[in-house]
Amino acid sequence: MGIVVNQPARVRNFPDLLVQLQVIAPQERISLPSRAEDIQVLSGGPVQTDRGFVLHSPDFFLDNSTLPIDDGVSLTATIDILRAIAAGHGPDRALLALGYAGWDAGQLEEEIQRNGWLNCPSDPALLFDRDLETKYARALRSIGVDPERLSSNAGHA
Repeated sequence: MGIVVNQPARVRNFPDLLVQLQVIAPQERISLPSRAEDIQVLSGGPVQTDRGFVLHSPDFFLDNSTLPIDDGVSLTATIDILRAIAAGHGPDRALLALGYAGWDAGQLEEEIQRNGWLNCPSDPALLFDRDLETKYARALRSIGVDPERLSSNAGHA
């Protein structure tokens, strides 16, 4: 499973989503912490778009709910993290992805072997950056790839 982190969702306003999910009442929007106002809502992929995944800084952890991805990023996919964010007890940095991308067994590995993917080290600064339009190009540049020079044809050297 993978989560797209550079595509905005149709529902872009996190406080509106909290009201829609009945995490908060409409009148509580005005008392949300500023961090809640800043959380981006992204289209995480085409599978289960009604399901949310919160990628966040590791300063927040729920037993049996939070999965540490690496030293700088964790994932929580329960409504409890939304309640914590609304109450001001959530992570320092976070984004909410609606849906995910998925592959059949062995499919992703095969795509990687065919040079269908480039990967780069995790970078929380890039992950949580709000500039979605340049995030892909900046990720490529972080591994020394100029996006202007990419070819749509794969090959093996």
